[in-house]
Amino acid sequence: MESFEKDRIIEMAWEDRTPFEAIKNQFGIPEEEVIKLMRNELKISSFKLWRKRVTGRKTKHQKKYGAESERFKCNLQRSITLNKISKRK
Repeated sequence: MESFEKDRIIEMAWEDRTPFEAIKNQFGIPEEEVIKLMRNELKISSFKLWRKRVTGRKTKHQKKYGAESERFKCNLQRSITLNKISKRK
């Protein structure tokens, strides 16, 4: 696994609204492997805080969150086009 992939997986795992299923769909890594990666890459205190925050959280588990979790971004997130962020109207 390349460094930028690791960084992106960690970033996605850290986000509250990105379900583990989205990480698995994009990178082929199941939740257990994401947890191992986070354990190895984060400081112990950061890992414990993250683990406490995501354990049982509905938005991190697609089955608990429901069909709405098929989208992998927040409605308020701006779309990115050609590396330029579009402005809201």
